[in-house]
Amino acid sequence: MTQFAAIIGGGVIGGGWVARFLLNGWNVRVFDPHEDAERKVDEILSNARNALPRLYDTPMPVEGSLTFCSTVEDAVRNADWVQESVPERLAVKHATYRAIQEHCEAGTPIGSSTSGFKPSELQTDAIRPQDILVAHPFNPVYLLPLVELVPSAVTPDAFLEEALDLLRGIGMIPLHIRHEIDAHVADRLLEAVWREALWLVRDDIATTQEIDDIIRYGFGLRWAQMGLFETYRVAGGEAGMKHFISQFGPCLEWPWSRLTDVPELTEALVEKIARQSDEQSGELSIRELERLRDDNLVGMLRALKDRDSAAGEHLNRHETVLMPLVTENNRHADPLELYDVQVLPSWIDYNGHMTEFRYLQVFADASDALLRLIGLDQEYLASGHSYYTAESHIMNRSEARVGERLSTSTQIIEADEKRLHVFHILRAPADGRVVATAEQMMLHVDSTTGKVCPALQSVMERLEPLAIAHASLPCPDVVGRYTGERKTA
Repeated sequence: MTQFAAIIGGGVIGGGWVARFLLNGWNVRVFDPHEDAERKVDEILSNARNALPRLYDTPMPVEGSLTFCSTVEDAVRNADWVQESVPERLAVKHATYRAIQEHCEAGTPIGSSTSGFKPSELQTDAIRPQDILVAHPFNPVYLLPLVELVPSAVTPDAFLEEALDLLRGIGMIPLHIRHEIDAHVADRLLEAVWREALWLVRDDIATTQEIDDIIRYGFGLRWAQMGLFETYRVAGGEAGMKHFISQFGPCLEWPWSRLTDVPELTEALVEKIARQSDEQSGELSIRELERLRDDNLVGMLRALKDRDSAAGEHLNRHETVLMPLVTENNRHADPLELYDVQVLPSWIDYNGHMTEFRYLQVFADASDALLRLIGLDQEYLASGHSYYTAESHIMNRSEARVGERLSTSTQIIEADEKRLHVFHILRAPADGRVVATAEQMMLHVDSTTGKVCPALQSVMERLEPLAIAHASLPCPDVVGRYTGERKTA
């Protein structure tokens, strides 16, 4: 049964929520009276469509419908979740909740994207205060999975558990903040760094770019995989965290930082920060910076996903939720659409076309997506079983250029306990042309001996229904073609 989300406020955060729900199969209604709201949401959604599916090796659910509403009433009617992302002014939020709760059903969760207000402050004078809680995400909402979920004393336990489950269902990592506190947890940590950075810029110790370089080339890379405490635990060596604290703990008493002071945001300081920031970003527009940020995040998350570590472990868990749905939906006789990709600048050769080894990579990734679909997860590989590619035959049909979106379709030609014969077609969805095809023969092996052996039952239970369904498809006329064979008329 399709679920409905109502998004009240379609700015950067609200638009990110739209994308997160929509691309996870929810129907979404948006209310935002700003004249540019629809354009801004569409631009954010375009970025999300380009980025989020690239994190998964199984297709996302069928995208839901998106409706822009002229009233709060139309947006929230029969909603399963309402997300408020209006400006950070308490009076505005209170008026918004009254309008929402006059028209939505009792028990409808209303999550607030607020970065600072406590839920008890939001609930003041509400019609049903127990239905309002903080659901504070991080930008871009469609890629970063963390959301701080903060209840108040009047929030029912069962209501909170349902909210946690709902957010997990759209690929989020909801963190239950057990006690109310201004700015929750994440923003308090960020504010500490932000305050110190403002002092460093004000006193001409460092520029905005130098501070950003320190983060992105230094501890930011460690934080992305280990966070703060685990990073310091490793820094303590074999003796661990106790040794680290005993060695560096006394430094906390030294007057290194100015966290208790706030620099006055004078016109001169604001101008300095703005000027340095503009110089730092060069000629890139906000949308170009967002796309660059998303591409980088996808690359980092994919690397973590391949290692089943940190945020990548979460992606793999969510993929196991999606996989059964994909398997069930693909029992009918249609080629599998399991892998999409975008041609990156580093993939281009001196002719301005995608290099040959990238074609092999794309088709190998498409095969990996199929293998994951039929159950080749980390546990299966750890058991000493896998598929090895025995033969590949790639035919180039047209050129792929930088920035172009490509999609694969995969047909199972033949499969038994030991062999998996597949045919991939790589297309450019923008014009429908076939870019390349690949025929592959894979053998199931005992990876400890390197010898062919029957696939385990868990794989065959997923593979056989797909192979049976694909048996009714016409076999592509180039299957079995040898290299250099002349085309027939």
